[in-house]
Amino acid sequence: MPRTTRITGTGSHLPARRVTNADLAHDLASRGIETSDAWIVERTGIRARHFAADGVNASDLALAACRHALEAAGRRADEIDLIIVATSTPDMVFPSTAAILQAKLGVAGCPAFDVQAVCSGFVYALTVADALIRTGGARRALVVGAEVFSRILDFDDRTTCVLFGDGAGAVVLEASDEPGLLASELHADGRHVGILCVPGTVAGGRTLGDPLLKMDGQAVFKLAVGVLDEVARAVLAKAGREAGDVDWLIPHQANIRIMHSTAKRLKLAPERVVVTVDEHGNTSAASIPLALDVAVRDGRIRRGDTLLLEGVGGGFTWGAVLLDF
Repeated sequence: MPRTTRITGTGSHLPARRVTNADLAHDLASRGIETSDAWIVERTGIRARHFAADGVNASDLALAACRHALEAAGRRADEIDLIIVATSTPDMVFPSTAAILQAKLGVAGCPAFDVQAVCSGFVYALTVADALIRTGGARRALVVGAEVFSRILDFDDRTTCVLFGDGAGAVVLEASDEPGLLASELHADGRHVGILCVPGTVAGGRTLGDPLLKMDGQAVFKLAVGVLDEVARAVLAKAGREAGDVDWLIPHQANIRIMHSTAKRLKLAPERVVVTVDEHGNTSAASIPLALDVAVRDGRIRRGDTLLLEGVGGGFTWGAVLLDF
């Protein structure tokens, strides 16, 4: 059995349509809803996000991200023996977006399934892939976060519709005897289902309930800051490391205030936090792999760096992974 697993390639993809705060404010004004670039930036740190075109699904975004990750890893799609997609906006009720992605990659036979943990989804998926590889269930995995959150936004609610965007990020995770994933920590608390949810479902050919995103922003903020600090410390302790050993914190890109608060509690300098929320908005399960790929490709993250990935999302779910890149 391998001693560890290691990320050998990263990739990401954003839809072509970039929507600035000014663009969004203009569109909302036509609906009688008032907002502004200054209001959005002050509360969230977001300046722009990307929205997928009609007919473009999560699997399409995932496909492009996976191709970039495979190229970076020097691997072909037919060398992959596990595909896990973290998404809350699947192409269909079923089959899984992972199965659809598998077909688009032109491969068959290996396990392919989705993980639904909302904004913590990529951390959950990475942990599952790591476990399967360590126990001999696979040797090379594609682990993907892909979302088209623009499809579930309520554009009559300025407190939520300004927050989210679409995109995908992917990594190739391989069995290795070199340093790699050191520890992971996952949690959930279903008592908080109602503070962040899409309370709708499909039954009898109709949508039952409300199919648009609902969030209690203050409750989410309060809970997120606390659990992110706790899970970061827990995963560091599990790995026998300290916060000072972390070269880069790559948090779920939800809100700049949450991200800075987490770094401050860990006594990490702001410049050691990878921030893409300003340009991507909150891309849910895609946000961590998107940010990781950006920082790898611009040269900030280098081989040997220690990375702390952490996310928190509806469910309420949260988790962290510590790894040597």
